[in-house]
Amino acid sequence: MGGASSRGFLAAALVLGSGCATSGDRPPEEAGLPYPPVIRANFPDPFILEHEGRYLAYATNTEGANVQMASSTDLASWRILWDERAPSRLHDAMPVLPSWVKTGFTWAPEVLRTPGGFVLYFTARHATSGLQCVGTATSQDPLGPFTSPASEPLVCQNELGGTIDASPFRAPDGQLYLYFKNDGNNPAFNKPTEIFAQRLSPDGLSLVGDRVSLIRNDKPWEGHVVEAPTMLERGGSYVLFFSASDYGWRDTQRVSNYAIGYATCEGPLGPCADAPNNPFVASTSQPCLSGPGHQAVFQSGGRDYLAFHSWSATTSCRPATLGRFMHLVELSWQDGAPRIAPFAQ
Repeated sequence: MGGASSRGFLAAALVLGSGCATSGDRPPEEAGLPYPPVIRANFPDPFILEHEGRYLAYATNTEGANVQMASSTDLASWRILWDERAPSRLHDAMPVLPSWVKTGFTWAPEVLRTPGGFVLYFTARHATSGLQCVGTATSQDPLGPFTSPASEPLVCQNELGGTIDASPFRAPDGQLYLYFKNDGNNPAFNKPTEIFAQRLSPDGLSLVGDRVSLIRNDKPWEGHVVEAPTMLERGGSYVLFFSASDYGWRDTQRVSNYAIGYATCEGPLGPCADAPNNPFVASTSQPCLSGPGHQAVFQSGGRDYLAFHSWSATTSCRPATLGRFMHLVELSWQDGAPRIAPFAQ
């Protein structure tokens, strides 16, 4: 989601105690909703990793955790993770931030499994420049603690407003790539936003070669923002999912304009072309789904799934104070184009 200082949404009334949802306990505003949330808690920018028979979800910072987490064994019922040594505190996958980071703005975590362990990619506020930048941290356990000795971020496009939303991708030939967005919609810069790709070293900890621009905000529905890249390959074809427009839900709006689109690419480094039917997943008001975005794609049991967040709503489909909930849908393909269907709980 966009904005140089907009991600640190700390809800005053989080529902972290349960952090789960089933079709039998939907609140009134979700009646008839084809894609109900599976986590009814402030859990923005979700990413899901399957590990040893369970699913681990990571999300943007909230009160008490730089990288919050949830887990599930069946994808339908989720529980927010708490610190086993201090049960009143959230589990934090990265409790100690690198020296270059200013606390309170740790966004969009994604985890890559490597032969040497796990690499966490995250966005954080650079204490010196004030820009959002991308860093890495490592752990032998996907639960963490992820740590980093780095004194500077992995990538920060200072001249383009900073860098956010890093997403790793392993191509069929084993080559690693990193996708990220320049934070040009930072009001101090007011530049176009683009999604870039660059090769990664085999350990996932350094960038290799030149970065290339894949897409930019050049369509009306995208507004001033394209962000949250997710690259995947299916059947020899490459698809880049991304989110666009202002992530927020303002009182003057019927629903948020934030939405998910995709582009087809000739390879991991492009070139890419926006799909003509974008946005792929967008807001609706009957029933209410407001601001779906910051998607992540994962595969389990040979099937593809798409996770994303959207804003919590009141019974009258107005912004609530609970933040952004995590949704999960099944992802399929028809003639190379993605399709979504309700997740069968």
